[in-house]
Amino acid sequence: MTKDKISKEEQKRKNIKKQLLKENDLIRERVEKLNNLYLKNINPYPYKFDITKKISGIIKKYKDIKKESKNKEKTVGRIMGLRRMGKATFLDIKDTTGKIQAYFNQDILGKEKYKMLKYADNGDFIGIKGNLFKTQTKELTIKVKEFTILSKSLRPLPEKYHGLKDTELKYRQRYLDLLMNPESRKVFETRTQIIEAIREFYKKRNYIEVETPVLQNIYGGAAARPFKTFHHDLKKDIYLRISLELNLKRLIIGGFEKIFEMGKVFRNESIDVTHNPEYTLLESYEAYADYEDMMDLCEDLFIYLAKKILGKTKFKYQEKTINLSKPWKRMTMQKAIKKYAHLDVEKMTEKDIKNELVKNNIELPVGEHVTKGVLINELFKIVEEKLIQPVFIIDHPKETTPLCKAHRKKKDAIERFEPFICGMEIANAYTELNDPIEQRRLFNEQEKRRKQGDEEANPVDNDFCKALDYGMPPLGGIGIGIDRIVMLLTNSKSIRDVIFFPTMKSQEE
Repeated sequence: MTKDKISKEEQKRKNIKKQLLKENDLIRERVEKLNNLYLKNINPYPYKFDITKKISGIIKKYKDIKKESKNKEKTVGRIMGLRRMGKATFLDIKDTTGKIQAYFNQDILGKEKYKMLKYADNGDFIGIKGNLFKTQTKELTIKVKEFTILSKSLRPLPEKYHGLKDTELKYRQRYLDLLMNPESRKVFETRTQIIEAIREFYKKRNYIEVETPVLQNIYGGAAARPFKTFHHDLKKDIYLRISLELNLKRLIIGGFEKIFEMGKVFRNESIDVTHNPEYTLLESYEAYADYEDMMDLCEDLFIYLAKKILGKTKFKYQEKTINLSKPWKRMTMQKAIKKYAHLDVEKMTEKDIKNELVKNNIELPVGEHVTKGVLINELFKIVEEKLIQPVFIIDHPKETTPLCKAHRKKKDAIERFEPFICGMEIANAYTELNDPIEQRRLFNEQEKRRKQGDEEANPVDNDFCKALDYGMPPLGGIGIGIDRIVMLLTNSKSIRDVIFFPTMKSQEE
């Protein structure tokens, strides 16, 4: 390391130390104020405060007033700005609906009551009661007649234009991010609207929402490594689900025809801008449908969400203009590789494809199951980032999943598709396999691969096979990552921006 770099690192450490010392001094000051309140028999953490209106309601009611109101209003909020001017003090008070200025005057409150304001700081919650008026600058303000400290804040809020640009702070201390960054709060409000709109979409199509267990004796439904835990009462290992699929199919066998579930799934995998080990998955199944019907449903869902949230189907995502209008393009993996990587995998040997994988720094899959189809599936990774406009990648190699029907026209393919937008896979769908004998055979192949060391292969689920023996109707199914939908519709670059508390390394690491 050069001297210049060393000096920069030393300076950075000194700045951090200085900031911590400053913060510790401020915390000590606030603890002292807290103790003084207790000494004066004032509870700085009271149980309740009755309000007449939220801040937005006050603003709406009094925005056009010409002179001071006769009615008094009671409201609450967090102090986000504090300006002391001797016998007068101005506070900016914020709640979930808005922000308003409050005016405190010693002559109105009385000397002793006004003195209590010296124990207030930015970050404290306060309840106020007073009349509304407009200042000389026409700012709507509450002239405070009574106030109560509702919660004493012991830590100073971060500086508005400093700490909140630090992604570590944003993700580790999301409460501060939400408090200081209105745009972050807006993302999560939009997330809630998206989830509500998904429910609305499915219910309009007469789907029933269901719930299935998170803890499972046997994991399955996706190529993924599970999280394992131990059930002490049963004295056995159990798993956090990696998919919703097999239990939802059991419900179809049980007589439901159109169902959906939104829930957490857990995959013991790497973390990057589009992956988090815990994420929210939507899965839906429709009896007597196939993957063509699921493509129609997928297009309709995304168009519905875009119109509901953005009011349009054409929008910007990370400087790229995306158009969700139907119909979305359809392309096989082989054609996508040929178009974007200029490689004709249909004419290439397995050795040729392996060489391309090495050249592109893609880890070679190993094991007896590695066929040309498996290698094509791996090589497809090099073109994903080039799939900007919505496109269905269809008719995957038969080796890519054990839960999908063989293609009715193509010998080595299955009826599966994955839609991509802006280089992100946003869903996975099949014409679902309902042949119990073939399902057992494919599960046994998976079990063999698992025993050979493939950590993403699934064990045999004998109960699911038994359920299939009773008969499952023709079925179309789709799984969609809700976090990635939110990323698209909020123009968020990372999945961490749309999950309240993303998985992160410990701070020591």
